[in-house]
Amino acid sequence: MQDSRQLKREKFTPFTYVLLTIALFFTMVLCICIGSVRISFSDTVTSVWNAVWGLPVPENIAKNIILNVRLPRVLCVTLAGAALSICGAAMQGLLRNPLADGSTMGVSSGAALGAVIALAAGITLPGSPYGGIMVTAMAFAFGSLILILSLAYALDRSLETGSIILIGVIFTMFISSVISLVITFASDHTRSLAFWTMGSFSGVNYGQVKLLCLALVVCGGILLHYSPELNAFAIGEENARHIGVNVKRVKLIVLVTVSVLIGVCVSIAGTVSFVGLVMPHIARMLVGPNHKRLLPASLFSGAIFLLLADLAARTILSPIELPIGVVTSIVGAVAFVIIFYKTRKAR
Repeated sequence: MQDSRQLKREKFTPFTYVLLTIALFFTMVLCICIGSVRISFSDTVTSVWNAVWGLPVPENIAKNIILNVRLPRVLCVTLAGAALSICGAAMQGLLRNPLADGSTMGVSSGAALGAVIALAAGITLPGSPYGGIMVTAMAFAFGSLILILSLAYALDRSLETGSIILIGVIFTMFISSVISLVITFASDHTRSLAFWTMGSFSGVNYGQVKLLCLALVVCGGILLHYSPELNAFAIGEENARHIGVNVKRVKLIVLVTVSVLIGVCVSIAGTVSFVGLVMPHIARMLVGPNHKRLLPASLFSGAIFLLLADLAARTILSPIELPIGVVTSIVGAVAFVIIFYKTRKAR
């Protein structure tokens, strides 16, 4: 009952969202300005503003860099960070476990395996160079979810969260071994596959931005719609049933929605760890545990974090670009240890 009392007592000011919006805007502009070629703040804002409203953009090198390289990358990073973070917040609320996120379910690993197989085998779709990777990643994400839920249901017909997480962790370890095996045999693509499995937003385009935006709007909208049910899970599944929540139905819908969103993210950027695990905790510190406020705050915090991680990945050792998964893992691991320590100490 402690969680339910905390939901009632929490204090919230809309000014928090204003600060998050301003922080996101300036982070996006910063990421467009900084790179191997420095671009002024005024040139960046002018070029983007004119492009958005269909006004003529001055022809110079800054225009090509901003509109053709950095802007689609920044938009993709923003959307992916928001998507991974809201998935993590939803999973932590659904499973009542601070260590849970989409990757805990094995969905990220399944999607990564599908994408690696598509890359190694050269699977493509007519007219879409990335279509084969995307479709295969989403198909494997769905397959992973079905397999994990089937195994969990066979072991525990009530689909208890402990059973789902345990099977998800075991499945993730197994898939990691399979991915390593595929990379070993795909000797011609070893370097690109190894780099891609650690995450990269290099070479993204506006088509991928549109796909990510569509997936986030649809799947994010579904997760936001079920925020009251996620709040009900905070007081326990049995109590949620007593107040009229269809526990199995909500679990399945949320899990399927998370798998779709993560599948799209992985197909575009590869495996990016710790965003969905750490950032919901940061958002929870800012707005409290109520999912009606936590999920939107997770969108902002995840986007800002991944933008800064991507900026670090492409500038720290410039002109060499680090895999973004390496940066998020280093920062995320340290942050999570601190958060976990403070949480345990508060008890």
